[in-house]
Amino acid sequence: MTEAAAQSIDIKGRPPPSLSHRQNEYVRGWRMAAIFITLLLINVFSQIDRILPFILTESIKSDLDLSDTQMGLLTGLAFAVCYSLLSLPLARASDRGSPRLVLVSCILLWSVMTTLGGFAASFLLLAFTRFGVAFGEAGAVPAGHALIARKIRPERRGLAIGLFAMGVPLGTMVGFAAGGAIGDTLGWRTAMVGAGAVGVGIALLSFIVPGPTPTLKRTTANSEPFLESSRRLLASPAFRWLFIAAIFLGFAGAPFYAFAAPFLIRTHGFSASEVGMAFGLLQGLMGIVGTLLGGRWFDRAARSGTGGMLRPPAILFLIASATTTAALFAPIGWLSIALLVPGMLSFSFMQPWAFGAAHLVAGEGKQAQASSLVMIGSGLLGPALGPVIVGMVSDAATTAHVANGLALGLLIVPVASVLSGFALLIASGRIPASLGGR
Repeated sequence: MTEAAAQSIDIKGRPPPSLSHRQNEYVRGWRMAAIFITLLLINVFSQIDRILPFILTESIKSDLDLSDTQMGLLTGLAFAVCYSLLSLPLARASDRGSPRLVLVSCILLWSVMTTLGGFAASFLLLAFTRFGVAFGEAGAVPAGHALIARKIRPERRGLAIGLFAMGVPLGTMVGFAAGGAIGDTLGWRTAMVGAGAVGVGIALLSFIVPGPTPTLKRTTANSEPFLESSRRLLASPAFRWLFIAAIFLGFAGAPFYAFAAPFLIRTHGFSASEVGMAFGLLQGLMGIVGTLLGGRWFDRAARSGTGGMLRPPAILFLIASATTTAALFAPIGWLSIALLVPGMLSFSFMQPWAFGAAHLVAGEGKQAQASSLVMIGSGLLGPALGPVIVGMVSDAATTAHVANGLALGLLIVPVASVLSGFALLIASGRIPASLGGR
């Protein structure tokens, strides 16, 4: 919502005069609803292809004879490096060119690579396909946000970002539930091939429904070299603290999703399909509530122009830290799952706030770039190192015959959640000053 919210929305909720010439380019009615649904489906299948190895971890480990450390590398480093570093140039292409074409190309790439992953016969081959999936998915969020900025009128963009973000929990729910069930009955390879095949149809839909996207006029904002433009954004105290919060968020979220299912299976004796149904369903429900509530709440906060904009997600992260710690040592399986619910809610609730605030601080013509920088913060160090750290702690605990070693490694999640909450509170205090000159 940068100008998707800043010039998309000024502090009083009105589009600035400089954007009046673009009002006739915004879609309305059924066309707007169709774009909302298409963006939701894109993010759903992006998330399904991303998280399938999480619910299929035990099957993949057994079939390919892998360790927890290798699975941490596979679900963390192999994905995170490409996903984060490639998001910035793909964001730049979306801001300066056609976000629709970027989306279509990215969907086709990640779908094909997911399918190929189902035929991998070794760790290296499977890691290679995960690099490919990451390459494609790196452009999904920046291009989607750029499309929202071009097609959706300012007062609806918080809702649009929330609906787009809702694809993450819905994809997690479907991926965990369907992936676990298919993995238990037909095998992990069938689950991967099937998910990739469906993505080709989503690519076709994403080409047809949005229609041609208007090209932005070349301005100083979007003609500046993207490295210099990124440096300028990070020089803003408000954006810098948002970026720091995103880094801590990555260390909380990536290990949570990579090892929550294996933790519940090993510690409490659930099957993959049982975890997929229970954990996946709850994650989906919390995600729907979190993204929709977060999107609408952020819209109101942006219009009000009051201080403390990011206080709600910050407080939720602090609460989730305590409940997640309790979940890791709960003696009963259902209680452990229940205590993980606030963590699920915090991650989904945060998305509209993180992207919306980043857009608001960045300004027009930098929506995709601002989203990309937030993605780099949350998607590089945390996903690359977090699961590996958890896997190493778990392997070391197993070697030392320490019980519940995976829970010890997963303590990184509540610690990072606390740090993310405090960083958000600091960023919240810096945002009014960053908007004062507009």
